[in-house]
Formats: sequence, C-alpha cells, structure tokens
Amino acid sequence: MRMFRTKRSVQNQMPYRTLALLVLSFCLFACQNKTLAESEPAAGSIVQVIKTDEGWQLTRNNEPYFVKGAGGTEHFEVLVKAGGNSVRTWGVEQAEAIFDQAHEMGLSVTVGIWFGHERHGFDYSDKQAVANQKELALQFIRKYKDHPAVLMWSLGNEAEGEGNNPLIWQAINDAAKAAKQIDPNHPVMTVTAEAAANKIENLKKYCPDVDILGINCYGGFPTLAQRLADAGLDRPYIVAEYGPLGQWEVSQTPWGAPNEQTSTEKAKFCSDGYRSTILNDRRNCLGGYLFHWGSKQEVTPTWYGVFIRDTNETTEVVDAVSKYWTGNWPKNRAPSIKPIEFKSVDTNAIKKNAICHASVRANDPDKDTLTYEWVIQSESTDRRTGGDEEAVPPAHPELIQATRGATVTFRAPAEAGAYRLYVYVRDNQGHAATANSPFQVTD
Repeated sequence: MRMFRTKRSVQNQMPYRTLALLVLSFCLFACQNKTLAESEPAAGSIVQVIKTDEGWQLTRNNEPYFVKGAGGTEHFEVLVKAGGNSVRTWGVEQAEAIFDQAHEMGLSVTVGIWFGHERHGFDYSDKQAVANQKELALQFIRKYKDHPAVLMWSLGNEAEGEGNNPLIWQAINDAAKAAKQIDPNHPVMTVTAEAAANKIENLKKYCPDVDILGINCYGGFPTLAQRLADAGLDRPYIVAEYGPLGQWEVSQTPWGAPNEQTSTEKAKFCSDGYRSTILNDRRNCLGGYLFHWGSKQEVTPTWYGVFIRDTNETTEVVDAVSKYWTGNWPKNRAPSIKPIEFKSVDTNAIKKNAICHASVRANDPDKDTLTYEWVIQSESTDRRTGGDEEAVPPAHPELIQATRGATVTFRAPAEAGAYRLYVYVRDNQGHAATANSPFQVTD
C-alpha cells in the first residue's frame, strides 16, 4: 500500500493511461499474493503445557491434546486407522517430507533433534562443538517452527548417558532456552534412557527450561508413574518409547542368547504398562509413543518392530494399543501365539546335522485361516547398544526339511554355533503373530 500511495502522490505528473496501468498492476499483484497465501501451509500450531487443578495438560490450538503416538516415519495411514494422533522422530533427516505427510494425515510430530553421545565420541567439554550443535538445532527450529505439524521439539535422545555429567544437562538446557526464545509456541522436551534417580535430580538441577521429560522405558513401564512420583519429578512427562521387555531385561540361555517374548506376550506387557502408567497417571503423563512403528533389526528382526519386515503385516501389539486409543478392538485382529515347543531334543546341545521337530500353537480371534512360515537364522553377532543399527544375521532356508501347518522338521546346521528358529503365523488379513526360540548346535 505504501508503493500505491507514492504513485498516487505524483499522479498529476503522469498521463491518465499510465496511472490506470499502475492501478491494474497493483490489483494483479494483490490477487497473485492472495493466491500464494491461500496455497501456503496453514499457520503453525500453538502448543502449551498448562498446570491445572487436575494436573498437567498439553493443549494444541487451545484444545486438550493427549498424545497417542508411535515412534517412526512410516505407515502413517495404519496409525491413523488405529486411533493414533502423533509420531515421534529422532533426527532431522527428510524432515519436510515427514512433516507434510503427517499434516496431510492429521498427525502431529514430536520433532527429534539429535544431540551427540559421549559413547559415540562427542565431547561436551569442547565448547565449540557444543556451540555448533546448538546452532544447528536452532537453525532447524527457525526453518520449521511455523509448520502446522510440529507438536514439540525434542532435544536429544538418551544423550545424558549415565546421567552424571553436568555439562550435558547444561548444554541441553542452554539449547532449550534459546529454542523457546525463537519459538514460544512449542514446548521443548528432552528424552532420557529410563528414569534413574540421579537423572531426575540432575534434570531438576540443571534444566529449568526443559518443559517436558521424555522417558524411554521398557521393562519398567508398568511401574514408571510410581517411580517418578518417588523421585519427585517437578514437571510433566511423556513415555517417549515403550514396548516389550528389552534384551537386557529377559532371561538368557546358557550361551547368552536373550529369550524374546512372543508377539502375544508383548501385547499383554504393553497393554499392562499403558494402563498402569499412561492411563492411571493423567495428572502428570501427557501420553506416549509406541516403539517401533515399523520393522527393525535389533537382536532379532522381530524384537521391537510391530510390523513384519517386507510384508508390513501388523502384530497383536498394534491391536492392544488401538483398543486404548479408540475404545474398541479393530474389526479384524491379529492372531495370538504360544512359545515354540521342540520335540525330543535339548535346545542347549543339538548335534550337527540332527533332524529336529518343533511346533507352535496359535489362534485367530476372527477364525481366519492361518498359515505358517518357519525360518532359521544364525544368532546375531552384531550387537549394538542404544538402538544403533545392526546387521541382519544370515538365514538358512536349506535347513527346513518339511512343514505341515503348525509343525516343522528341520536339519540342524553342520556348523556348531548359536541359531534361532522363527515362526510367522499369518491370518492373510494383514496381520501376523511371531515367536522364536534360540538353540545351540554342538559337536
């Protein structure tokens, strides 16, 4: 408008036709700008953490918002169908595409911004490295703070390590304070590995500008709410990862192979934890993110993922959380399964090339016809910590001799070592059940 007034001020010095062309040009410019504005994404959301008489509450655009989320960047349509409303990421890779897709599906995003880990070599006493890390985070926040999918910023995932280094907590708080100056419309969270008392104490001492504590919690999921109350947590929390018992929390074979829960056992464990912590602590808990909304090799190909690799069938865990998210079971549910049973063989010491038999019991709540796939893989030797990427161990399809529904006959490997027998039970409706059993081949 200022330009138009300037042109108007000299109209007496211009031919009428020139003035008319200027007016027409301005009208076209205004119309073009209106069209561009209408095509741009909606304005960013306003998310607040509020303390009420009933406890802590998250609001999004002035409406209560309870997080029914999953950790991962795929299968958004399945998440929406299951009743989920949010996804969580760990880094900024392909951020814009993820934000756009999530927004299109009606999902919010808790945006993970990776902070260095000491176990990976990051040195928090290196002031320049810490400053660079902070600036990269702030650049990202400046760029995307107005995207409508953004729910909150999550600075660091288990970056605290053992939780005893004040420099790590101070770096997180310094970045959180700056982030909220840039973007006052979205809260800041940091995520810890579990909730040890020293971590809660150091969060309280060094991180006053962190609005929400995110906690990755597995075996301790059912008791988390009580433990946080005992530790005196002074702010709300989100269960940033929950899932089955971790490989560090289960029994092991004599040769050190962890025993994985069946998909049915995982569903019950997640359901129990969700009820006892997330639903029963609505004063302090703002919701949670199921891990992992996809498939993932960690110890085994089935330990954490709730989708089957390559086929994308969902397991009973998805049904269990969907029941809480929507109040109803899905119209068609995944099969349930019992542990694998070996017949007449000691899994601690199977002879090379021995012929072995095993079976499994499964049931489908919808009476769908079940099919069975049996797989033998070497035990994983590429074990990492903290969820770092692992190599998929080799499979041995040549060892399967015969299958007959819920039973399998296989030949033991000719090489001594540790192996696993897996079974995938499918209802051919997009769902599956999984179980596996480690076994050892000896000379």
